[in-house]
Amino acid sequence: MALLPELFELQIVTPERLVLREEVHEAQIPGKNGYMGILPGHAPLLSELRVGEVSYRRGNRWGFLAVCWGFVEVLSNRVIILAETAERAEEIDVARAQAARQRAEERLARAAQDPALDLNRAQVALERALIRLQVARRGAGAAPPGAPPIEHVPAP
Repeated sequence: MALLPELFELQIVTPERLVLREEVHEAQIPGKNGYMGILPGHAPLLSELRVGEVSYRRGNRWGFLAVCWGFVEVLSNRVIILAETAERAEEIDVARAQAARQRAEERLARAAQDPALDLNRAQVALERALIRLQVARRGAGAAPPGAPPIEHVPAP
């Protein structure tokens, strides 16, 4: 009986750049139908991504990224995430993300009263801003892996 590998390669790629390539012990990825936990030797699968947080672990070290839309391919020894956007925790401009959150909340309030405004677009903008803030805080050590999200906006 073949032994399962201890690590797998995690790659995160956007149209602009290779964001991450690292050997990891585990990862949590925001699939279209919910978060997926990935360990070495996982069964192959292909899924759409939604806006969310990718967390991964190598040894005792955790890393966090905010991703928005795309696809993930899982193989037994490699996971490739093709994302429209991806930002490492340390790359996130918190002030900019807070300003985006405020704008999205204002748009949501206006959209609730004006049917001509796009409510779905405002919800997605808010979700994206909240995820970016969550990832930035986790990367700064404010929340341990597995802690509940700071805030949650249901997917549209």
